[in-house]
Amino acid sequence: MSNSKDLTFSIVAYKNYNQIFNAIDSINKFTKSYNIEVIVVDNTEEIFLKNYINKINDIKNKKNTIYVSNKSNLGFGAANNIALKKAQGRYFVICNPDILMVENSFDKIIPYLESNLNVGAVIPRLVDRNHQIEPVYRRELTLFDIFVRYFHPWNLFNKRRAYHTMQDKDYSKPFRVPFGQGSFLVVRTELMQKLNGFDEQYFMYVEDADLCKRINEISILEYFPKTEVIHLWEKGSHKNIKLMKWHMQALIKYFKKWGIK
Repeated sequence: MSNSKDLTFSIVAYKNYNQIFNAIDSINKFTKSYNIEVIVVDNTEEIFLKNYINKINDIKNKKNTIYVSNKSNLGFGAANNIALKKAQGRYFVICNPDILMVENSFDKIIPYLESNLNVGAVIPRLVDRNHQIEPVYRRELTLFDIFVRYFHPWNLFNKRRAYHTMQDKDYSKPFRVPFGQGSFLVVRTELMQKLNGFDEQYFMYVEDADLCKRINEISILEYFPKTEVIHLWEKGSHKNIKLMKWHMQALIKYFKKWGIK
């Protein structure tokens, strides 16, 4: 890898071009201190690509942006791995299309990583539109926590849900995160390459839990409190039966790989 860039942003597209325009605009606005590239890997099927050709050209014309068309849906992890193979940055930023930067976050993140070489990856404060911190920092997955997350009958397990989402932690200070949602993760590119990126057996969902577990086996994934990023979280698998099915299939693969807890 040629270290000609400071940051590689990897964004996986699936028809959500308007969100991606906004994400890229915010990235360019708030990373002016660094040499960056944005790699958009498009999982949209070819029939839809033709309908969105003007929007795609807008993406291609954005500064420092590389557009890759798969013309089929390869899944989240596989698409990010395509970006990883092309990455020229020292740091690889897994960035959802529904992310908006609101400050010069990397003016804080990069110096922190450069002075804490034992930390392989960080996840900043992810907040909603109202700047309330989201429950995206989690302890390791267990079958019970999956049940509580999806069904939580009569709110009987609020304490357990709070424990799983690490609400007992002091969010003014860094702490180790077993499972950070893969909406905005900043990982040393060398570490991502050592791990061979995402495990592509997961088509969608849980690939971030798997990646975080592997990061923590050889390094540290840490919550970084000194900057925040807006995440316009839609929680699709809670609303859509098809997405929930994919989520459950991914969970079965995860527990087969790592064992049931």
